[in-house]
Amino acid sequence: RQFRASGYNGTSVDDISAATGLGRGSLYAAFDDKHGVLLQAMTGYFARLAQGPPKMLAGPDEGALERLHAYLLRAVHGVPLAADVPPADDRAAATCFAAKMALEIGASDPEVKRLANDCFSVVRTAVAECLRAAQRNGDIDPDADPDDLAYLLLTVIRGSDVVGAYGHSPDRLTSIAENAFALLPRPRHH
Repeated sequence: RQFRASGYNGTSVDDISAATGLGRGSLYAAFDDKHGVLLQAMTGYFARLAQGPPKMLAGPDEGALERLHAYLLRAVHGVPLAADVPPADDRAAATCFAAKMALEIGASDPEVKRLANDCFSVVRTAVAECLRAAQRNGDIDPDADPDDLAYLLLTVIRGSDVVGAYGHSPDRLTSIAENAFALLPRPRHH
């Protein structure tokens, strides 16, 4: 949570100590250094992501388009924090943690880049599978590439992190999701 709020470079070991209640000695014993804490935090985030979107998006072909719509509407408003944490009051705080770390230090940190990519992949795969189900049900153009569409939708979702961080209203974010959903290619009826 501290990394999400302050970024990696803006978080000190003392900040982590205060946020976790662990002394510096305990932190160093458990994680070696701040980087170790970050990798552990990202691994935990990945485990939560692997539970969330795939569960929301999986199900029978008939409801795939509705599940995708509901997911998009939720996702543009940010990644919910852990179940025991109230939703972020500030949209910037609900930014995807993996995306935030990838942008801040991923270019120079192969481990962070790999974990961020894993987080992205688990969501992209779940979205693409849901799109395939919608295609099987005749709701999405069968000639459309579900992987390309999944990348497009995730780019819209992650882009909403930026738009939300600029302070645009929740209504604007909902409108972005609705417009993205409306642009999905539907079957052409002859």
